[in-house]
Amino acid sequence: MKKEDKPDFGEFKANPLADKTIVLGVSGGIAAYKACDLASLMRHAGANVHTILTPAATQFVSALTFQTLTRNQAHCQQFADDIDWRPEHIDLAQKADLFVIAPATANIIAKLASGICDDLLTTTVLATKAKVLLAPAMNPRMLEHPATQNNLAILENQFRYKIVPPETGEVACGDWGAGKMASLDSIMAAIQGQLFSHQTLAGKNILVTAGGTREPIDPVRFIGNKSSGKMGIAMADAAYARGAAVKLISTVAVDRPYPVIVVETALEMQEVVEGEFDSCDALVMTAAVADFRPLAVSVQKIKKNVSEDFTLELTKNPDILDLLGQIKRPDQVIIGFAAESEELLSNTAEKLQRKNLDVIVGNDISVPDIGFGSDDNAVVIMSVSAERETLPRMPKRAIAEHLCDVISQALLEKQESGLTI
Repeated sequence: MKKEDKPDFGEFKANPLADKTIVLGVSGGIAAYKACDLASLMRHAGANVHTILTPAATQFVSALTFQTLTRNQAHCQQFADDIDWRPEHIDLAQKADLFVIAPATANIIAKLASGICDDLLTTTVLATKAKVLLAPAMNPRMLEHPATQNNLAILENQFRYKIVPPETGEVACGDWGAGKMASLDSIMAAIQGQLFSHQTLAGKNILVTAGGTREPIDPVRFIGNKSSGKMGIAMADAAYARGAAVKLISTVAVDRPYPVIVVETALEMQEVVEGEFDSCDALVMTAAVADFRPLAVSVQKIKKNVSEDFTLELTKNPDILDLLGQIKRPDQVIIGFAAESEELLSNTAEKLQRKNLDVIVGNDISVPDIGFGSDDNAVVIMSVSAERETLPRMPKRAIAEHLCDVISQALLEKQESGLTI
């Protein structure tokens, strides 16, 4: 190499991978040879790279190759002799900032989706709390098989693993189709995105509402709904993890590192949200606000009387989302939620337009075991730009993470359009 061609390793210190520990998992496919270049790229970008090879992977590449490229021991055996007292898989799981499995074969994908841990790689992934990124590579027919598609859906939607889609082209056996491992540039971009996704809302003020309001009838009774507040709390947690300054207005008291303001009624929520709205960049209104409240509240507990009937007069509560949608600044983003029992798409779309929202999230509350009170939900997301996407059943935290991406993109688009304060 000529002197002028020698890379300036000083520039890599400013690379986002500097001081990050990445565990690279290599499973047994022909694309394993590409993992050698990936390991080299990550190390030159400043990462501390540790490699785990499955037994099948060693049929294609050697541990010595990765050991030389990463300047760290390459790991292969589940029960290898080691002078260190710490279990190898736990040690690697704890030190990782990110797990990258490239290539990810149909076999390793199936194991991870089922929680099987019969080798060092699967055992370590199961033991880590780090994010996991997969770059699938296999025969196109294997990728298209319903079992593989189902396993990928589980990993992406339930476990929140990042999937870097394979490319279309000729695979090793000569077949043509989707199955080639993604380019190294695509994988490196995804790696940086995973490591620094928490910064996507840094410097932004996010206001979130959660729970169902309670409208008192007397000192012991109220009108309420089935909202548990789980979606709003998950949304606030996800935004906080992305670096946002979060305020949660909730009917459910929770202990969090960000401010939580507890309210009970729709009017109380309206007062607090309106007071905080001007200073927020985005409002995520997940709370189920009661449409009506008793016209009069009894100071004393209402007693049974001789009559079999009891008449309760109700009056309409203000529509907080509708009011704020009319006064929002051009640079602000408002996301609303619509819980519907019929005509989900049409009702959700109508609310999006009528309330002047940027995005609305609709869910069908008639579907059993999801929505109110559940840890999971299945939703449709509509935007004012007429985009629509459907998220299948997944944990509410996974939906919240997706909505953080939506908020980040919406704020960026407004900024690029010159819609600033």
